[in-house]
This record gives sequence, C-alpha cells and structure tokens, in this order.
Amino acid sequence: MAEPIQPKRVVVTGIGTISSIGTGIDAFWSSLVAGKSGIDKVTRFDTTDFPSKVGSEVRDFNAGDYMDPKEARRNDRYTQFAVASSRLALEDAAVDTSKVDADRFGVLVGSGIGGMETIQTQSRRLYEGGPRKVSPFMIPSLIANIASGVVAIEFGAKGPNYGIVSACSTATHTIGESFRMLRTGEVDIMLAGGSEAAITELGYAGFCSMRAMSTNFNDTPERSSRPFDKGRDGFVMGEGAGVLVLETLEHAQARGARIYCELAGYAATCDAFHITSPDPDGHALSVAIKKVIAEAGLTPEDVDYINAHGTSTPYNDKFETGAIKKALGDAARSVRVSSTKSMTGHLLGAAGGVEAAACCKAIQTGIIPPTINYEEPDEDCDLDYTPNVKYEGTIKVAVNNNSGFGGHNASLLFKAL
Repeated sequence: MAEPIQPKRVVVTGIGTISSIGTGIDAFWSSLVAGKSGIDKVTRFDTTDFPSKVGSEVRDFNAGDYMDPKEARRNDRYTQFAVASSRLALEDAAVDTSKVDADRFGVLVGSGIGGMETIQTQSRRLYEGGPRKVSPFMIPSLIANIASGVVAIEFGAKGPNYGIVSACSTATHTIGESFRMLRTGEVDIMLAGGSEAAITELGYAGFCSMRAMSTNFNDTPERSSRPFDKGRDGFVMGEGAGVLVLETLEHAQARGARIYCELAGYAATCDAFHITSPDPDGHALSVAIKKVIAEAGLTPEDVDYINAHGTSTPYNDKFETGAIKKALGDAARSVRVSSTKSMTGHLLGAAGGVEAAACCKAIQTGIIPPTINYEEPDEDCDLDYTPNVKYEGTIKVAVNNNSGFGGHNASLLFKAL
C-alpha cells in the first residue's frame, strides 16, 4: 500500500502591489506604517451628481511600463493592474521565468467585477453609435478571467489558470486555492491575487444607489474611511492590485529565494444569509478563522495580528468584531487588529491581495500598520484596532479576513518560517 503523500509547505517569496499609496511593496508598506491615506476627491470623472465624491485612485499609472503599449490598449485597466502587479511580484521574488517549469507554473489572479470601464465605454458606444461602434476587443477586455490569461501569456505560465469571482473575497480565495494546489504538489509556483478598477461612473452609481459608500466626508476625503470608528458611514472605493508569488518551500529553497513567511492555513465559508448584508451572528466567518488556525496547528492564543476586512460600514465592522470574538474567545482581547482599508480604501476583489501583502510584511518587519481615522470608539467594536499609530513588536502569526456580497468569507493564516 502506497504511503500517503505529505502536504508540502508553502511560502511567500514575492509581493507586487499597485495602489493609491504606492507602486511596489516598498512604497506601499512605507505608506501603510506611516498612516498615510491615499484617499482624495475623485478625478477620473465628474462627481457633481454623485452623493459620494471620494475615492482611492491610482494616479500616474502607465501600463506601458509593464506590458507592450499596444497590448495594454486592448485590455481593461483592471487587467493592466494585474500584469503590473504580477511583474512587480516576480521581480521582488527574483524569479527567472525562463528557468521555471512552465507546466508547473500557474496563475490565479481574480477580479470581483472585471472590466467595468470597458462595460461602461462600450455600452455608451452601442447606444450612441450602434453595434458597429462596439470594439471587437470588448468581450475579452471585460470578462473577469482574462487577467489570469493575460498574465500567463506575459510570463509563459502553462499551469492551472482560471478566474475566481467572489466579490470582495476574490483575492483571498485565489491565494487560498493556489495554496491548495501547491500543498498537493500539483504545481511548484503560483502567481495569486486580485485586481480591480471600478472607479467609474457606472461603478459609483451602483454603489451609491445601495447607500453603501461614504458621503459625510466629501470635503475631507482622507477622513472618509474610518473602520471601527463610531462615525463611519460607508466604504470608500479603491482600485489597484495585489499579487503574491507562492512557492513550495523546497522549490524556493532550491533556487535560494528570500522568503517572507509561510502560508499555513486557508478556509472558505458562506453566511447563507443575505446577498449584501453580512450575517449578524458572524458564525460562518468565525468558522473560517477557527479553521485556518487549526490547519496551521496553532491555537487562538498564537495569533498576533488580524488584518480585518474592516470596510468602514456600520454593519461589517460590528459583525466582524463579533466573529473575531466568537472565533478566538478570551484571546480576542489580546490580539491586535487593524484595517488597512482606512488608508487604501476598499479594493473590492483586489482587497485580499494587498491585505495579504500587509500580513506578510507585518511578520517580516514586526510592525502592524494602524487603523487611521479612529477618533470615537464604538461600543459594538471593542477590540484593539491599533488606532492611528503603528505597533512594533514580534509578529509571528497573522490572519487575513475578507467577506463579499453573496455571503462569501475567506481567511488566510501566515506565520514566520
């Protein structure tokens, strides 16, 4: 009888980020630990008729710096971000793709929405000029799986490749599913994360109609994302991408890679409650947190840091706090929590990518980025949210949580190697 195959250990060797607070992991991390907000008044379109006028835009981005300019023009902004962050991640990991077994090199880079800008511009062409005005590149530009496909073409990755769409849990699911493939030995190396570019008139119109976005701080945009603060009034949309290079430990060691940390746990659950509201009970999210801790062979007392979903909406922050307390029990009182969305805004399907990056850097540096704009405590949010100023200490275990419309929850656990 054959011996059971032992699960392989998985490590993070590269990080690529595109965000309002910096391009590349060094600039991104420097801004986070300094408590720098990337949120400002929206410039990509006229916000006169919109209740929410603030956003976390990526400014001065040139797709031609990361891919062929002609190819860039054929792709939506979200795909451009995906290629850029993937290239930055591979450079950070010092991966020579010509020396990687292409059949064992995969890509899962998802998006919660896909090509929102393409949908908007091509719809306008149809209604103003008729069907002949619609671009032949419209369909491949807007579909949410195309980022993974284009990234694979750019870097010659012929392993597993598809799109995961789970709203704001997307990137966390892509990282988790990539982790599973690496654990079983199906692949040696994966690019995993998410990308989003929904700061458009159509994107804002939809979320504003839901009354989901902040409207009380239009004149002071940097104060508008305030997770866990009593004065929070809605999320602030961000754009960008976050991609990790994940490898089996043996593959990383064989090529002499620098290792940030180990990815040791992943769980996915569903609230099965409501399409947009999180479950007040927090049961499913608490189960996800418990599962990642158990898979890593740890206890609640071992968790040093939780990068919370922390959207700055009245319901999410309250219910997520409850889920953390339910999952960790008494240990919840000693764990440090923060929401980096207070600085980056909410990157929707890319949120888990940049927030996983923050967890990896927290372990590497021993620094927890703060939750800025925390001015008035909320009795329903009573944990340590690392208010306004970074924390420095020893961080050995970090958990990242994300939840999305549809009731999707996903958690990851990173630990020091």
